[in-house]
Amino acid sequence: MKTVHKSQLPEVSAKGTWQRPVFALVAVASLFVAGCYWTRLTGNYDDVFEVNNTEDDSAILEETGREEETLARIRKRLQELADEKEPVYLMNAGDQIEIRVYGHSDLGMVTKIGPDGTVGIAFLGQIRLSGQTISDGAELIRKGLAPYVKNPVVSITVKEIASETATITGACAKPGVYSISNHTRLGDLYAIAGSSSIRLFNGVHVDVADLDHSYIFRKGEPLPVDFRKAINEGDALHNVRLRKGDHVFIAQRLEASVSICGAVANPHKRLYEKGMGLIETLTSAGWMHETHWNHVIIIRDSLANPKMYKVDVDGILAGKCRNITLKAGDIVYVPHDNLSEYNVFVRKLLPTAQIINLLTSRLPSNAYGNF
Repeated sequence: MKTVHKSQLPEVSAKGTWQRPVFALVAVASLFVAGCYWTRLTGNYDDVFEVNNTEDDSAILEETGREEETLARIRKRLQELADEKEPVYLMNAGDQIEIRVYGHSDLGMVTKIGPDGTVGIAFLGQIRLSGQTISDGAELIRKGLAPYVKNPVVSITVKEIASETATITGACAKPGVYSISNHTRLGDLYAIAGSSSIRLFNGVHVDVADLDHSYIFRKGEPLPVDFRKAINEGDALHNVRLRKGDHVFIAQRLEASVSICGAVANPHKRLYEKGMGLIETLTSAGWMHETHWNHVIIIRDSLANPKMYKVDVDGILAGKCRNITLKAGDIVYVPHDNLSEYNVFVRKLLPTAQIINLLTSRLPSNAYGNF
């Protein structure tokens, strides 16, 4: 991690010196209204970190990573994804298969594997094929028929795969669950789902999709994919091959939002409003738990390629620092414990079910809230 200089800081509220004590009093008063009290201040302004923000008057203590390191990390992960071997296909419920027993056409059939993972075969009854490779399934049937058929030769052909699916939700024309093959890529699924949904806005039909804040999750991991490069430019490294169970979320640019999660009373997602600040946003979430870490993290840009800032909330409340003005798409995260190392932070925080659920959910009807 590195110390941030004034020229590198994200946008902050421009409040004059005479306004800071007044702002601090207003902020503290709002905390009392939300059921907070003085002991919830961390009292760590001079204890945990060397005070390095008195000259530039910012509450930002540190930010993560250098740009070249971040890009190298992304390229490495994308290359790992591109080099992954194709997973072995396992038959599953809903798949349509053709079973042939050579020389015994009466034993052959075209059937779907049932919801319980089995198929009915003469002499054998119900045979479980779910979770089996094609060759293992054929061998299972061959062994079962051996007492009844001399030297049986069995083959299985997959006619239709219903179990290999990926999900796409959000601001696409036809969200849903779609069948995929080993050759289906992110851009293909986006096209199959009808691309961006269209809405009437101020009398003009506009694309709703916000590719800059869209995500693809694989087994809970947000992949570091640039959707613009993948979809608009066809960049093969970003246009990743899809795997069974992938979840693609297309963000909606007409619903710019901010998410508040972690050790707060009311984790939620709210509509972004220009000028909204960190303290007001924490207050709208019922403030921080007693056991929260000493600092708040602001996660900015794509979750797969985040820029993260460590913020001294006590400095803001004490009038020593300016409040931070949030941007659309920001995630305000209050850690439960010390996450001082970037790699530790990523491992512990990204992803968490709370963050993923907030990002992929629609804004609630009361998303505007009250400051």
